[in-house]
Amino acid sequence: MKKISLSIRFGFVTSALLIAYFLILALFNKHINPAFSFFNAIITAFGICEAVRLKKLEDPDAFSYGEGFKTGIVTGFTATLVFTAFFLLYATEINVAFLPALLQTIKGGFNVDIGMVTFVVAVMGLATTVVAVLAVMQFFKKTRNIPQNHL
Repeated sequence: MKKISLSIRFGFVTSALLIAYFLILALFNKHINPAFSFFNAIITAFGICEAVRLKKLEDPDAFSYGEGFKTGIVTGFTATLVFTAFFLLYATEINVAFLPALLQTIKGGFNVDIGMVTFVVAVMGLATTVVAVLAVMQFFKKTRNIPQNHL
């Protein structure tokens, strides 16, 4: 359990940042604009980056690409699950007018319910996690380049 406790802690912190950002947008009624969700990817990538950085600092010699990848995936998936649960609670209990306003903003004429929107939020979070982990691990992986003598 100790191996993934860092990931889970950072997952909860990242989800708290995502929820705070969502609620700040809600204060200004901007949470119904899907374009603002792009910043969620930046928040998620930052949380993953910090978790992987601390994992590497714990034991730099034993750190591998696989360990860093696993740390990032668990962090991102935890953040996604917690944020998706909050999103479902917000859309069904806290602000029931949110979903119709969101669908009105999209103007697609879609006949969807809260289950489909929640599923899309979860899939977007999981996809963002995978992409962010792949990007972050480029900074933390060990290089296998052979040192060259330059004249």
